[in-house]
Amino acid sequence: MTTTPSAFPTGFLWGASSAPHQNEGDNTNSDMWALEQLEGSPFREPSAKGVDAYNRWQEDIDLVVSLGFTAFRFGIEWARVEPEQGVIDPDALAHYRRIIDYCLSQGVDPVITLHHFSSPLWFAQAGGWGAPEATDRFGAYVSAVTPILEGVTWVATINEPNIFAVMHQMSIPLQYPDPTAVFAQLAEAHGVSDSDAGLNAFSMPAPTEEAARIMLAAHERARAILHEKTSVKVGWTVAIQGLVAREGYEDRLDHYRRIWEDIYLEASRDDDWVGVQSYTSQLVGPNGLEGAPAGSEVTQVGWAYRPDALEMALRRTWEVTGGTPMLVTENGIATTDDTRRIDYTTGALEGLARAVADGLDIRGYLHWTFIDNFEWVHGYDITFGLVAVDRTTFERSPKPSAYWLGEVARSNGATIAH
Repeated sequence: MTTTPSAFPTGFLWGASSAPHQNEGDNTNSDMWALEQLEGSPFREPSAKGVDAYNRWQEDIDLVVSLGFTAFRFGIEWARVEPEQGVIDPDALAHYRRIIDYCLSQGVDPVITLHHFSSPLWFAQAGGWGAPEATDRFGAYVSAVTPILEGVTWVATINEPNIFAVMHQMSIPLQYPDPTAVFAQLAEAHGVSDSDAGLNAFSMPAPTEEAARIMLAAHERARAILHEKTSVKVGWTVAIQGLVAREGYEDRLDHYRRIWEDIYLEASRDDDWVGVQSYTSQLVGPNGLEGAPAGSEVTQVGWAYRPDALEMALRRTWEVTGGTPMLVTENGIATTDDTRRIDYTTGALEGLARAVADGLDIRGYLHWTFIDNFEWVHGYDITFGLVAVDRTTFERSPKPSAYWLGEVARSNGATIAH
């Protein structure tokens, strides 16, 4: 048992994160659901019923409370709220309001994401984020959601816009009569194959300036609407890659930091908070981002085992934003070895404690993920969760890491067990 510095302030949030499409299941009106069904799809399997979180949300929140957590991040699914353009489903809004009310009644801070990679199918078929009307369409959805946000403190407009700026290209085949051919063309153009590690910077093309502008415009519109109509604190969550230059390529570091991270972090200077999402560190070399160095320990998705990446990400975010308050909204490891999950998270939290002790304004830590879920192109074989789930019965089974992190939460980070 190791005692950390008493760095964590009273009211520091401890919890875990989730995402609607990856957990809820049966998201039949979304672009991601449609992509999963297409021949030639990059998805290895369909999301199907997810982990049945749309029906078992109360059970999950009760588990959050029993473990000792004080915060739970979840998403509102646009495809459920607006299944057809201009048609707002009051039952969907009421459903998400019930989750918010239950969180608040149980002393759990709901951290809400309005867009977590998936969009309505109608939106994708009408041109998606590349359409001139995209920002207006997203703004209309955000406006429709504002009435259910009373009592909520933390709202993220868009999850990982720097990753999604590229990822939204996956929905392009939905606009064509022969989607299989388009999938193949995208894969060939971007050098992406089934063997790649997945949705992360080193297996994806760099986001374009045009894509960045779209994400920034959508975020700014949503932020303005939320500030006008609610009292929530508004931010978005940014994937921070912990980039480090290989010797001799320091001149390339600034370029890749800018296109992958800094554009989005600079936009957070005007936000109430920014979500930091960190998993690993990457080298920048002659060909750009290199991923895990040869011979290094890697996770299930091929990322280098780097618990120190979180501290690097927090300090980088603090520097670029000029001091915007931060929440760690995702940090974790894909592994079947839960002892390794505890070791990784221990190292990450020790770095977090150092950052807090040095005066960085960090308001909470939310682990990715709460329950083993649908990990996009990988399907269900990749396990980031603190809680295991039976794929047939959907029974939840907390892992030792869940109980361990719960004890850390109860002590407000005073002790971290190795």
